[in-house]
Amino acid sequence: MSSGAVPQSPMSQDAFAVLGGGRMAYVKPARSEDVAFMCPDAPLLAPGQDVFVLYGANGMPILVTDTREAALANAASEQLETVSLH
Repeated sequence: MSSGAVPQSPMSQDAFAVLGGGRMAYVKPARSEDVAFMCPDAPLLAPGQDVFVLYGANGMPILVTDTREAALANAASEQLETVSLH
């Protein structure tokens, strides 16, 4: 039975930010119309598109692209290890 509460991470945001010494990243799918809120420096995208955002472990967006494979390739080229989010 769910209480409706959002589970809290056992790690602080500061601890999470330094996880992996700045060499870890994750990819999340997003909608193009939401990119401006997540990545204020990104160019405006046409609404209605599925995109993928590569984030550093600290939650800062690194890259917005149209395929998960491109995000993973960029992470690899920058020697970032990608982790799965569950």
